[in-house]
Amino acid sequence: MSMKIGDRIRIIESVIVYHHPEHKQQPFQLKGMEGEIINIINNWEGRPLSASLPLLVKFSEKFKAHVCNGEVEILKKTESY
Repeated sequence: MSMKIGDRIRIIESVIVYHHPEHKQQPFQLKGMEGEIINIINNWEGRPLSASLPLLVKFSEKFKAHVCNGEVEILKKTESY
């Protein structure tokens, strides 16, 4: 199932980040968190790109993180028009 900008997702794998605004420089576990895909990195300046962490997910106003497709499950798809 392909993902699109606007889809709601949940992190289903263990993903540790060190840039959470409330836990600076400390490991923070994302597993179980829900967010919205706000960007999918698949090209740069018009050229195809295979990013290792292509999904940019917004979890809160102050916190976003890049993750890969295999680390998430779709909770709610956006409508296609």
